[in-house]
Amino acid sequence: MDRFVYLDNAATTKVSDRVLEIMLPFLHEYYGNPSSVYQFANIASNAVDEARSKVASALNCDADEVFFTSCGTESDNWAIKGAAGQLKAKGKNHIITSVFEHHAVLHSVDHLVREGFQVSYIPVDTGGFVDPEAVRAALRETTAVVSIMYANNEIGTIQPVSEIGAICRAAGVWFHTDAVQAVGNVDMDVKRDNIDMLSLSGHKIGAPKGVGALYIRKGVKLDTFMDGGSQERGKRAGTENVTGIAALGAAIEDASKDIAKKTAYLQKLRDVYLDRMLSLEGVRLNGARENRLAGNANISIEGIEGESMLLRLSLAGISASSGSACTSGSLDPSHVLLSIGLPHEIAHGSLRTTFSTDNTLDDIHYVCEQLITIIALLREMSPVWEKRISKM
Repeated sequence: MDRFVYLDNAATTKVSDRVLEIMLPFLHEYYGNPSSVYQFANIASNAVDEARSKVASALNCDADEVFFTSCGTESDNWAIKGAAGQLKAKGKNHIITSVFEHHAVLHSVDHLVREGFQVSYIPVDTGGFVDPEAVRAALRETTAVVSIMYANNEIGTIQPVSEIGAICRAAGVWFHTDAVQAVGNVDMDVKRDNIDMLSLSGHKIGAPKGVGALYIRKGVKLDTFMDGGSQERGKRAGTENVTGIAALGAAIEDASKDIAKKTAYLQKLRDVYLDRMLSLEGVRLNGARENRLAGNANISIEGIEGESMLLRLSLAGISASSGSACTSGSLDPSHVLLSIGLPHEIAHGSLRTTFSTDNTLDDIHYVCEQLITIIALLREMSPVWEKRISKM
């Protein structure tokens, strides 16, 4: 490839230079087990404590409310299943979530349904938002936990988390939010937003894959996630991933700085991209343009199929993702896009581009030029587009 433009930062990010520098000593120099008692191991133990404090600072919580995990998916599983396990004995067998959650949440809920739990799925509007009043209306005396994501991973819409949290707090119901996409892009404050549990993942903010965290508010008791040793205050056994944890601490510290400045830059890139692409016939934005993550642009393009578009973009050195699930072996389009009312044939032609501060305006212009050419080429071969044109 003569040129490489990475626009799939919602899927994963590269490890930053500073984070890599912090990681390396724990792979080769300070490799002691943090649970050991000798002085050499204290270096690793102190690194875990320092990272825990950095995560807590970014979330505005206490350090002992932060538990390290392997990823956001694990954090989601622990929060939902752990809450359900604690509260089922009290007659709480009802869960509330939304129809367009990440599969880590939806599949965790599916698991609990098989164990006898009931679930209410809150719909979203065409802009991609959950109505807090719909959550209020769904609450029951038997509701154990409400799980609504902070920002959607596909269309980037930021949910009214603080309002939902306040409703849950007033009702005495635990509130969990999957904030994997929001951390580092939105100012976090678990106290302000009435959040009881929050999931985050390192590889979305410049740390390596394989590390995440779960915030659990004091007073919220979850089932132990993994039995074994006494790590993570006896709630999640297993030798700590010191390298990843140290990296997460540095990454969340960096990502939480100057969010307003980063947002302004990413929004500029996004707006240039959207203004160009939305000027084309048969191209629409998925989700509202306002109240969405600054670096997220998800569009649908009539008359083409997402996988073909992705392959041609890849040949041009551009990495992005599609609203179509074809690349994962499924013929079904994204449940997120269907939830906001897109018909199947249009949802299959969706493209998600997620920008980072490493991207430039020149990158955006290059991507637009390549996309315009690819769209025209694929539409020439598309019977769907030909049929649409013939009706005009």
